[in-house]
Amino acid sequence: MLMPKKVKFRKTQKGNMNGKAYRGSEVSFGEYGLKALEPGWISSRQIESARIAINRHVKRGCKVWIRIFPDKPITKKPAETRMGKGKGALEYWVAVVKPGRIIYEMSGVDEDTAKEALRLASHKLPISTKFVKREEVVI
Repeated sequence: MLMPKKVKFRKTQKGNMNGKAYRGSEVSFGEYGLKALEPGWISSRQIESARIAINRHVKRGCKVWIRIFPDKPITKKPAETRMGKGKGALEYWVAVVKPGRIIYEMSGVDEDTAKEALRLASHKLPISTKFVKREEVVI
């Protein structure tokens, strides 16, 4: 599972997911990408599960980039606990994803294979996504 080696604070506040992602919204490393269409939290388990789905489909025959990292700790209090007594213990890590963010990138395979692999990966994620291709910049 992905998680930070060290953080400044063990527990964080919930925060908000307003607005669009301006950074990380273009395919930079590979040929094809999977773009988020709605905001959400993606846990480290979901990121890993989708990565495995991609690699299994292409039989490890391509390069895959993971463009998100779970650096936000999520806490939970035990079931049937009364109010108060502080914030709960750390349960898992999530990556905050805004609409427009590229989650995965691929290169080294044809478009049909990449599209199918990223479709399989999108089923493992809790948000809606779309397949995107790299846009050639003409200067």
